[in-house]
Amino acid sequence: LHTPMYFFLLNLVLLDLASISTTVPKAMANSLWDTRDISDPGYAAQVFLIVTFISAEVSLLTVVAYDRYVAICKPLHYGTLLGTRAACVHMAAAAWATGFLYALLHTASTFSLPLCQGNALDQFFCEIPQILKLSCSHSYLRELGLLGVSVFVDLGCFVFMVVSYVQILRAVLRMPSEQGPHKAFATCLPHLAIISLFISTGTFAYAKPPSISSPSLDLVVAVLYSVVPPAVNPFIYSMRNQDLKDALRKIIS
Repeated sequence: LHTPMYFFLLNLVLLDLASISTTVPKAMANSLWDTRDISDPGYAAQVFLIVTFISAEVSLLTVVAYDRYVAICKPLHYGTLLGTRAACVHMAAAAWATGFLYALLHTASTFSLPLCQGNALDQFFCEIPQILKLSCSHSYLRELGLLGVSVFVDLGCFVFMVVSYVQILRAVLRMPSEQGPHKAFATCLPHLAIISLFISTGTFAYAKPPSISSPSLDLVVAVLYSVVPPAVNPFIYSMRNQDLKDALRKIIS
């Protein structure tokens, strides 16, 4: 991989593949065999993995937005801030570590709750808000506090990404080339649209009041943030890059 951007995008593709592989295959198997059973270790593992991948992806998307901002708006500083392999590896490692830490906290907090209303979820994967509905203990407020912090951090990352892309588009529009703005809009706007869908639906799923919750609404929102973005993202911000295609082929083979 020749540039930091390809390195970050490769990590994002791996996160997308891992995220969708955590939920969809099990849901398809349950649907095929007409069952909703999952073991307790599988229960905990699915929560841990999905939170790890989603949190790491939000962190890495923030890094990608910063990378593009520096590369386009402050190109003279790019070599110092992001131009070295060590800087890229450290940022990617920090994103993965953030996801791991968040997942560890949420998993430990969620599965320490007593489930007084059985263990059947109205969802196709083990989603934390659905698990909290089964608890009749006041200790679930601790997990709600963690979810509130996570939502606040995710919204902060989203605001940072929006500001970064606005600055990028403003800088590109000032370029004399006619092809530059077209490429920027073709790349940045679809990417920003998917990020908006991912953050908004994920935030709604974890922060919506119980009064507006319903099985059909919860299912649609869960699909919109856990299935659609990982399935669409590679085609928007990655698969146009030949270097990344070649790297993925090498990994698969």
